[in-house]
Amino acid sequence: MRAKDIMTENIVSVNVKETVFDAAELLLGAGVSAAPVVNDQGNVLGIVSEADLIHRAEIETAPRKSWLLRLLESEATVARDYVTSHARNVADVMTREVVTASDEATLGELVELIEKHRVKRIPIVRDNKLVGIVSRANILGALLSREPEGTVGLPDDKKLRQAVVAAFDREAWKSRWPVNVVVSDGVVHLWGFVGGEDVRKAYRVAAENVPGVKKVRSHLRSIPATVGMGV
Repeated sequence: MRAKDIMTENIVSVNVKETVFDAAELLLGAGVSAAPVVNDQGNVLGIVSEADLIHRAEIETAPRKSWLLRLLESEATVARDYVTSHARNVADVMTREVVTASDEATLGELVELIEKHRVKRIPIVRDNKLVGIVSRANILGALLSREPEGTVGLPDDKKLRQAVVAAFDREAWKSRWPVNVVVSDGVVHLWGFVGGEDVRKAYRVAAENVPGVKKVRSHLRSIPATVGMGV
């Protein structure tokens, strides 16, 4: 799946010519916490969020700093804080470093951008113009769209056991000690020894992802430390 398959196309955006009051009204009315800032051509110039608008002189919420911090701050820093709390135009308070992605970006690429830049949403562009936005909620929706449905024509237990064993054999974390798989009426039972809790959990998850498995009951036990040391 790609960005174009999951993005929200009904975009709430702010024109760069608008005021901070226009932006606040739009965010409140739309029930969103941030919106891309665009020019008349639809190019993304920045993003404005609630965080950009809450420290304001009009409501006496401008940051109050100790005399020591004020003493140590440069003139440039003080000037930037003043602009943030007093400017009337969106262009003066918006965040200009915007992380965008192409509408052809994969979900993996989008998640990587969200995690790397610690953002909640990614504006999506095509030919440098805003065409949508992908949020964490959109990605969760993509996950739900892949939720397995009830399997039609369930495999018999013998075939299911073979599929589970084959799934284990493909993984690098497979235990060097034998793990026995028993399947009864679609319920997978796992017996044996593994290197630790993480491997035990990986066996369960791998079995759960085999189509046709109804439930997994893990009876796997961790290898004692003395065995691992060859004692």
